[in-house]
Amino acid sequence: MSKVMKATEFKAGCLAVMDQIAATGETVILTKRGRSMVRLSPATNPPKRLCGFFKGRIRTTGDIIAPADGEWAVEAE
Repeated sequence: MSKVMKATEFKAGCLAVMDQIAATGETVILTKRGRSMVRLSPATNPPKRLCGFFKGRIRTTGDIIAPADGEWAVEAE
């Protein structure tokens, strides 16, 4: 449900209104001279993607394709 507010009311307490929108997730419609002008809604953060998350954070050293030297614990049993 949206709350309707006059632009002058918003101007008087815009920081409090912004905090309220962020806390409740409610949408506020601002009016000017009785006409709807702007709709304020909480910002949503895009979900972090798993693909490419570590890009630029991990460095590969050595040959990652060649077989590993030594005996594995699974093979020893």
